[in-house]
Amino acid sequence: MAGLRRYFLSETPLRERLEDTFRSFPGRVVSLVGQAPLSGSVVAEWDFESPASWRWDTGLVSDDLSLDACGQTERIFALYEARLADAGLRIADHCVRTWIYVRDIDNNYAGMVEGRNRSFQRLGLTRDTHFIASTGIAGTHRDPQVLVVMDALAIPDIDPASLHYLQAPGRMNAAFDYGVAFERGVGFDYEGLRYTFVSGTASIDDRGEVLHTGDAARQTMRILENIRALLADDWADMGQIGSALVYLRNPEDTAAVRTVLDRELPCLDYLLLHAPVCRPDWLVEIECVAVRKA
Repeated sequence: MAGLRRYFLSETPLRERLEDTFRSFPGRVVSLVGQAPLSGSVVAEWDFESPASWRWDTGLVSDDLSLDACGQTERIFALYEARLADAGLRIADHCVRTWIYVRDIDNNYAGMVEGRNRSFQRLGLTRDTHFIASTGIAGTHRDPQVLVVMDALAIPDIDPASLHYLQAPGRMNAAFDYGVAFERGVGFDYEGLRYTFVSGTASIDDRGEVLHTGDAARQTMRILENIRALLADDWADMGQIGSALVYLRNPEDTAAVRTVLDRELPCLDYLLLHAPVCRPDWLVEIECVAVRKA
């Protein structure tokens, strides 16, 4: 097996040295993300084992850093499209998951969304075809001029008939209803296993409204309910989650969120990270992966 090894790094004078140390490991693609672990350490590691044929592209940035967040995002997708084309692949057919990290998310998220929407429109991706499962979250690059960074997963020999884009009618609306082009999640079969990737999920209702403003614990409970509904749409359950990443806007909410997670899902393997979500009223966001026999 190969896979992805992602390191979450605090902003410290040692960051560049740590990045240089962690950059290359045999059998793993390495992703380096500027998000502080909420465990008290300066670095946290997240491993995802995957078949050797899966293609992980990490640390994708614009080749023109004079652009704003919208322009940088469009350039990232254009460069990624060219990379895949060199391997005979297409974003629309083979990319199943992206992670997009935005510097100063409160000011740059709207630009990233516009750039992604434009890119998908150019690529022929619409709500009637599909978008890409994604997490868009705060994160920094070592170069302060880099406003947007993207990691992506493409699967060259994926079976398109097995792909299912997740919905949770009655609990969450489609993200595109409020102008954001991404899928809530995606499930697919590969080599006898069923993988379900749940995108970054927040405390939201079926009208796109924030629920439980100011209460991180109650927001976490709502997120778990939303994730349960999304997993059920792909015939999965919470007990099949292999790992989760939990993003908090405010580090002081760590204890409250940890209490909820440990009570509701005592066997869950998760990382808590300091990373503001795209709306100021959202205090928590969670993404996860469930794996079971197909």
